[in-house]
Amino acid sequence: MATMVFFHAHPDDEAIATGGTMALAAARGHRVVLVTATRGEVGEVDDGFLNPAETLGQRRADEAAASASILGVARLVFLDYRDSGMMGEATNDDPRSFWRADIEEAVARLRAVLDAEEADVLTIYDSHGGYGHPDHIQVHRVGSRAAEMAGTTRVYQATMNRERMKARRRTQILSEEGDRADVEAFYDTLGTPEAEITTAIDVREMLAVKRAAMTAHASQIGPDSWFLTLSPAEFETSFGTEWYIRVRPPFDGSVPNDRDTFLV
Repeated sequence: MATMVFFHAHPDDEAIATGGTMALAAARGHRVVLVTATRGEVGEVDDGFLNPAETLGQRRADEAAASASILGVARLVFLDYRDSGMMGEATNDDPRSFWRADIEEAVARLRAVLDAEEADVLTIYDSHGGYGHPDHIQVHRVGSRAAEMAGTTRVYQATMNRERMKARRRTQILSEEGDRADVEAFYDTLGTPEAEITTAIDVREMLAVKRAAMTAHASQIGPDSWFLTLSPAEFETSFGTEWYIRVRPPFDGSVPNDRDTFLV
């Protein structure tokens, strides 16, 4: 059995991006550890949603704990940086933010977890954090360095399949007004081209668990969110596969789909 550490930027990222893989791994008897860089303090929430004197960071940390329990996570760790907000926002300049963190200090915090857990596998994000969020980019930078320092033997970058997303969106706009070229240009900034993805994890057997973990993040994923209003078929199409790039050991193309080496 392996110890698998999933490194994410904010509460809810784990459920959306890798929740199915985490649940599969836990169900197979692996030790699953979730490390979250921030508590998502600058996320959006409706007025009156929080209890008096409750902060959004407190609520989202509780939601992360609930999600982790649903997914079968054995240990949840917060690195205790502050949410940086979207790229270009004033919150990027907060000295407490993950985006402004000293890289080597952040690496040391993550490495301490990797060393203590004797991690076999680490998942981070692709080089642009999937969609350019500062904290996601920092997860890539910090995670890459920490894995190198800790000698973690297997490293995967969670990503999105760009072609699959574009194809779904093309279908959606067939009956809508709009410039398809604009849609293509937008999706060209997201995820990774399919040709560069090494690993596709079929998580359909864990979709109910993944959906429940997403639902646990009620401050960010409410019942009216597009995530939870998808039909079962649409939800399966959107979330039934989780995509990764294997960077350690380097992928030489000899294994068409290394799901089994990921979850071994």
